[in-house]
Amino acid sequence: MQTIATPGPVRVVGWHLATFRRLWKANVLSTFIQPMLYLLGLGVGVGSLVDRHSASSATLGTSSYVAYVAPGMLITVAMSLGANESLWPIMGNLKWQRGYHGLAATPLEARDIVLGHALWIAIRSAIAAVCVAVALACFPQTRAWGLVPSVLVSMIVGVAFAMPIMAYSIVAQQDSRFAALNRFFIVPLFLFGGAFYPISKLPTAVQWYARFAPLWHGVIVARSFTSGHAELRGTIGHIAYVGLWILVGCIVAVHNLRKKLYP
Repeated sequence: MQTIATPGPVRVVGWHLATFRRLWKANVLSTFIQPMLYLLGLGVGVGSLVDRHSASSATLGTSSYVAYVAPGMLITVAMSLGANESLWPIMGNLKWQRGYHGLAATPLEARDIVLGHALWIAIRSAIAAVCVAVALACFPQTRAWGLVPSVLVSMIVGVAFAMPIMAYSIVAQQDSRFAALNRFFIVPLFLFGGAFYPISKLPTAVQWYARFAPLWHGVIVARSFTSGHAELRGTIGHIAYVGLWILVGCIVAVHNLRKKLYP
């Protein structure tokens, strides 16, 4: 097989970028505006009620409710992006536009397509997280140097959701179950994954559900950065667990894609 000078995953990223160039302005604008609305709604609205409670700071571990929510917004944006970009777009490139069939006709291999998708999701998550971080930096209560490493955490979490979902989307026959996955997995994690309140307030079964998914681990690490209470051992443990999701997801996705496009 003919070899290519540029690494395969990088070429796949270039392929994704060619499409994104037409849409980037709307994507970036919406990614900036959405966290601003959340900040106004949660910070000024709900946050003002929470902060009136004398025990709120001790419970949350932050100076204000909006400071508690801020890192959760960074991570949930990446989760939603990584998940949604690995559902219909994957099926579309296999079934409708058949873009992956075109890639498979080149020297690119299944692992190049999968790793290229992972790299692309990391880039998209970084763009989205930077937009959210810029919005957060506009407010004194959410402005912190910890936003910088939190962007990196957001990238990892975005990929951690993207790769297992990509593996599922490759073998999915119809897109009818995608809405159910969003409704019963992504949305509950958004609500109960620790982004907006401590999961210790939830029933035990829901706590274990939240701990199983990568979101809670990413939120904990990002919040430790923004609050200035990061611990090396805990950070490594959480990131390693999130990385395990990426590794397993990539392995299964490569296997499924190779079986589908490279018989």
